[in-house]
Amino acid sequence: MPEPTEVRLGDDVRLHVETTGPTDAEVTAVLLHGWTLDGRSWHRQLAALRETFGSVRVVTYDARGHGRSSCMALPTATLAQLGDDLAAVLDTVAPTGPVVLVGHSMGGMTIMEYAHRHPDHFSRRTAGLVFVSTTAEGHTHTVYGLSPRIARIIRLAETTGAGVLARCGAWRPPRALLRALRPSIRWMLFGDSCDATDIRLVTSAVARASLRSIGGFRASIGTQHRLATLTALAHLPAAALVGDRDRLTPPPCAQSIAAALPATELTVCPGAGHMLMMERPEEVNAALAGVLRRVLDDLPAGQRVLG
Repeated sequence: MPEPTEVRLGDDVRLHVETTGPTDAEVTAVLLHGWTLDGRSWHRQLAALRETFGSVRVVTYDARGHGRSSCMALPTATLAQLGDDLAAVLDTVAPTGPVVLVGHSMGGMTIMEYAHRHPDHFSRRTAGLVFVSTTAEGHTHTVYGLSPRIARIIRLAETTGAGVLARCGAWRPPRALLRALRPSIRWMLFGDSCDATDIRLVTSAVARASLRSIGGFRASIGTQHRLATLTALAHLPAAALVGDRDRLTPPPCAQSIAAALPATELTVCPGAGHMLMMERPEEVNAALAGVLRRVLDDLPAGQRVLG
């Protein structure tokens, strides 16, 4: 069973963290969720890792303002702060040994921000990367599967609404409203098919996110550009995955990441949307396992962990 703990950050934000696996594991996998979601979005990967890599430690946590973590001051609702938070989580719950960082959407952008803001810390700790449905170019490629003209209108409405929500503080979205919005959530986040339990989990996660985090992170998510940061990480074992029906981070996002990291294994999943961990768990699990095996194989013989 996952072991819950709490990490208190320098600004008194409390992060809900869950760990599984031995505390003395030589390799730790850290799974970072997307915007408005929480650590539960990785439940299929957690089950697969427990079965296949029982001697690898696994860490998930809810980002500030999300899930069971506490809300925060509006100026800290930025990707830069999330990069700092990741460094603090590693120092607290996985202070030694190599780590494999796995990020979905905003989680992937958090990894890039961590690499940009803490390059020495990153280089000392990070041994592998997995990017799931994410981007290094903000909203450059995001047209929601629509014409560019309509996409511009939607983006204007979205960014305006985000500014309003960001000023609503720690309030959560009303569950009745979210139930009414399920068809829209399903259209935005999923591809050709969607399991009913997945849409319920996503809706539940959105209901736990504060309105400040739903609105506050939108600006930095839209403007981040970290391709130059990625080019310095080309030596790391890495994988990038995307669904060809992803309306938020479409295939060009993953393709540009793979171009910046030439050794990256790129997987495009036909018919899948933005929630690949749920829609295509086998592909995500295989990519994560491939990176973990490469990291484990590179360990000195006396330190090698057998999965």
